[in-house]
Amino acid sequence: MNYCGGTGAEVIYALRNSVTLPDSILKNLSLAGQTTRRTYQKTLPSNPNKDYYFIHRNTGTTQPLIVEYGFIDDTPSNNQFLNNNYKELAEAVIKSILEYKNIPYIPPQNNSTQTITIKKGDTLYSIAQKYNTTVDAIKKQNQLTSNNLTIGQTLAIPPKSTPNLTYTVKSGDTLYRIASQNNTTVDILKQLNNLANDILTIGQTIKLPSTEIIQVPTTTTTYTVQKGDTLYSIAKNYNTTTEKIKSLNNLNTNNLTIGQQLKIPSTTTITKPITTTTYTVKPGDTLYSLAREFNTTVNNLKTLNNLTTNNLAIGQNILIN
Repeated sequence: MNYCGGTGAEVIYALRNSVTLPDSILKNLSLAGQTTRRTYQKTLPSNPNKDYYFIHRNTGTTQPLIVEYGFIDDTPSNNQFLNNNYKELAEAVIKSILEYKNIPYIPPQNNSTQTITIKKGDTLYSIAQKYNTTVDAIKKQNQLTSNNLTIGQTLAIPPKSTPNLTYTVKSGDTLYRIASQNNTTVDILKQLNNLANDILTIGQTIKLPSTEIIQVPTTTTTYTVQKGDTLYSIAKNYNTTTEKIKSLNNLNTNNLTIGQQLKIPSTTTITKPITTTTYTVKPGDTLYSLAREFNTTVNNLKTLNNLTTNNLAIGQNILIN
């Protein structure tokens, strides 16, 4: 903790190191709801070529940092925020270090995270359908690099994510891809956004429906690969995705062979309303802590509530979906 009248977090780093990691720490502390001040270096008054702090000065070629999360003589409400959110703030520093080292960051699993044991016949696709999630979400949650499963293997089932209500078009996006990623259809997207054709512009904002399309698996059909077929073209013809076909057929690549037999998932489509509830902000609440509590994300909360900053006010009503 810091002292002498101030508010917010600071990071002090050694003269021999760059500001990249300290800046990342301040960014993630800010996303966790903490006010931030600056990153800086401090030199000895008697020798400006040496670090002021022993931990910086006499630790060889390491990258030591001093993270001061706040000021001990700050206002009672700000110090209460630190007391209530110290785990989230510490986690923000861990996230920064892993990102800096290019190590995948997996948030701590909360008590509601479910685990299952793989049985004979299980596939990522069948598990994703059963638990109303996606193959990609399961792979990310368990750091899987392929669709292969082993009988007896334990998998963590990710909490159901809250859909965004808008999407910003990126390079390479198509309406089909956006629809598949957001559990809806091209026709619904075109109708909702008054689109006369399938042409998109980078940076364009697309409204997403307030209902999600749930594909309920019924049976599978068999398809024989023809000349010129690709996984993408087959998926589009059968209103499914390449990932679902790959998972159902235990494919590790997109390569196909003429005459190859593929199982194609046959589904029934139903719509489910996305409901919202109202939450009243209490002392110590942050967007980060609310996102974790309600199994959503900070960006989803900001989009749903038209927020331009992470600041919350006690008594403020927040929509949660």
